[in-house]
Amino acid sequence: MGLFDRLKGDDAPRVAFFGIDGVPFSLIDEHPDVFPNLTEMASDGSAGPIDSIVPPESSACWPALTTGVNPGQTGVYGFQDREVGSYDTYVPMGRDVQATRLWDRVTDDGRDATVLNVPVTFPPQRNVQRMVSGFLSPGVDKAAYPDELRDHLQDNDYRIDVNAKLGHDDDKSDFVEDAHKTLDKRYETFKHYVEQDDWDLFFGVFMTTDRVNHFLFKDYERDGENQEAFFEFYKQVDAYLGDLRDRLPDDVTMVVASDHGFTSLDYEVHFNEWLQQEGWLDYEDDDHSELGDISEDTKAYSLIPGRFYINLEDREPNGGVPRDMYESVRADLKQRLEELEGPDGKKVADRVVTKEDAFRGDHDDIAPDLTVVPNHGFDLKAGFKGSEDVFGVGPRNGMHSFDNATLLVDDPDVRIDDADLYDIAPTILDLLDHDFDRAQFDGSSLA
Repeated sequence: MGLFDRLKGDDAPRVAFFGIDGVPFSLIDEHPDVFPNLTEMASDGSAGPIDSIVPPESSACWPALTTGVNPGQTGVYGFQDREVGSYDTYVPMGRDVQATRLWDRVTDDGRDATVLNVPVTFPPQRNVQRMVSGFLSPGVDKAAYPDELRDHLQDNDYRIDVNAKLGHDDDKSDFVEDAHKTLDKRYETFKHYVEQDDWDLFFGVFMTTDRVNHFLFKDYERDGENQEAFFEFYKQVDAYLGDLRDRLPDDVTMVVASDHGFTSLDYEVHFNEWLQQEGWLDYEDDDHSELGDISEDTKAYSLIPGRFYINLEDREPNGGVPRDMYESVRADLKQRLEELEGPDGKKVADRVVTKEDAFRGDHDDIAPDLTVVPNHGFDLKAGFKGSEDVFGVGPRNGMHSFDNATLLVDDPDVRIDDADLYDIAPTILDLLDHDFDRAQFDGSSLA
């Protein structure tokens, strides 16, 4: 590090965080030829696998990573959440995150933060130095603040996300080409603002890694036809991260992390179809297409990924399960989920977690009653339009995992042992010499 002198006037320590969404640590650890720069960073500093959160879904993971607290405090449990006292659902956005973000703590301390492409941050905040929102943003024109950032991104054809629909094609060539274009633009933007050297916290996320994993991960793990394309993509990711590391001044600690791990996908599990076949889910008519169509005879329903809600009296609009039956009904469902096997005879659930064990906080009123953490190979779905089969195969061949997320810190004094996603925020604050109340976090500093 130390390519150029620092432009800021003070000498407080700084941090540059680069997210690599969905990259498992084992991928880096087992392929030093593909990741020479991250391997060098791991050797010079600290590195290891960490656990994600329950559930390991990006919309829930990034709010947890950037606040250091669980969904019961962030108020975000997944890509789709349920309104309190209703069957209506919504897609959580940045304003739905109820806990204090890492960069808000930094700016409240009078320091500057550049935040680029973090999922679940739309619309962009105006109390930070600059921000372009990430995943789920409608477009750069509305996702970037201030105008200078918006203009720069538009002039340079910045891309918030890859065109994931291209991954549905049997021939992945167009998808891979699009992924490289998105990656290139992300790197160019990160490099430009790293070189501005006017921030105390730089926080940027490469989301395209998750997209590539969804459509090529089984090719990597099982020697598929797109394995070479997979490795070539990740060689470029490593090269870009190595270049960014070289451009950081000496007073900056670099952190690289993913929000969850990844593994090959063998079967999609359509849980609402399973619930219906098992007599747990019933609809008011045959033309059901959404959650609001379920009837009072329903005992439970599911939302992705693997979240189960008891259709509880006085909580759900058509709640048919009496309050005094809640524990017994939930225990019965938990046992059935634990016993469920896939077509290959393998258990679908690694474990089934109750809401009391997974979530705590002021915003746990929409927490799922049970959450399934799947075994590798099972991707948990929950549509309401009906699927003839419980187990199926879709266009994706890779899926998220709770274990084997990535954390690398360019500091040999950081301890990465039995760590999880909640430890990242307090660790970054510690590296910034920012005073904080440790009781406010579910994790603890590793520094």
